[in-house]
Amino acid sequence: MIKHRPLFKYIKNHDALFTELAIIRNGYVKSLGLVDSTYHKIPKFVANDGSRLTIEPERSIVVENFRTFKGVKDILGHEISGFYIINNSDIGFRYPTAAIAGLDAPFIKRFRSEYFHQDNEERNICRPINLSYGIKSRGKADNRQEYEIWVPDEALEHDTSPLFIDKYGEDLPEDIRQFATEPAVVHGWMGVKRAAFEGIYINKRNIGDLAIVVGLSVDAYNIGANPDLSFSNQVGSSIAVHNAELEWEIMGYYAPQGVHIEHDQIWQAINYTIEAVSQPIQDVYVNSIIPCNESKTERILSTIQGLGVTERQILDWNLKPSEFLQTSTPDRKKAHDPSRSVNLLGRLNRLFYQENHKLPSLNYIHELIAAPSPKGSRG
Repeated sequence: MIKHRPLFKYIKNHDALFTELAIIRNGYVKSLGLVDSTYHKIPKFVANDGSRLTIEPERSIVVENFRTFKGVKDILGHEISGFYIINNSDIGFRYPTAAIAGLDAPFIKRFRSEYFHQDNEERNICRPINLSYGIKSRGKADNRQEYEIWVPDEALEHDTSPLFIDKYGEDLPEDIRQFATEPAVVHGWMGVKRAAFEGIYINKRNIGDLAIVVGLSVDAYNIGANPDLSFSNQVGSSIAVHNAELEWEIMGYYAPQGVHIEHDQIWQAINYTIEAVSQPIQDVYVNSIIPCNESKTERILSTIQGLGVTERQILDWNLKPSEFLQTSTPDRKKAHDPSRSVNLLGRLNRLFYQENHKLPSLNYIHELIAAPSPKGSRG
């Protein structure tokens, strides 16, 4: 049994958490014999027209239940040649994600906040911190663009586009810049519990002296049936979908110290690694995979639409992300009792704690994926 994971030691201190994770990663890479290599983040992707794009190289599969991924760390280590799981790299989060752009939008716009318990607080309520606001290209196509900013609490109710422009400057494409200025209207919510860890991929024959850092996560999630997370008669619950996802993405790479690696060589190695991890995972879980070409944000949108919620209703609700961070929402009243206010933060917490669809603890998911792989794990 692992005695120490950064996740559980520093669950409320992200600076300490990621600092320790970097130390663990560097030490593990040296143990693999890469003593003169240094870590680099993914470079911006330079397109043929010279534009510099922030690219998200990732893939994922969706299954019905998170327990499908029991022993996945053991499976990955056996099935992928040259892939090494970094010991004690476990981190994880619980967070709600809001889809704040509709199905017809050219890009996906989403809002996310990580949730933590206050000291001595009941475990069925969590408070949001670390608010992020993101724009990304649609679907699960190769190397989608992704732009993300951290939003101060006091700025959440204002136009966030200056924050995008300030961070990305001239690297922000004009169509993304324009999309960033559109008002934020909540279309629906997802609650997620995530267990995450890292691995190193080495393949001298195909990617040379680079060692690619792969971040993996197992997400158990619930999708609300209505944008305001109210009860839906159609599904008999305020939750419509509860599935799980295994995701893998490139976090960065190690390269020999002092050696310049060309842009195209780095991206060839990144893309090769994504496929080297993807095929074995597809093979192992072939009988469990739910066919899905949507991102998690798009799954919120299609779920809401599938339950008959119209764009007109969404615009009439005019829900804003900031409303779900407040313990009271005085301007919104319950439909059956106008004397009572709607507490959208309380509804948001039900995505994690609703009795019939309760999400597992972070500790439980980590123990599950670190268990010895079950016999007959293929499919």
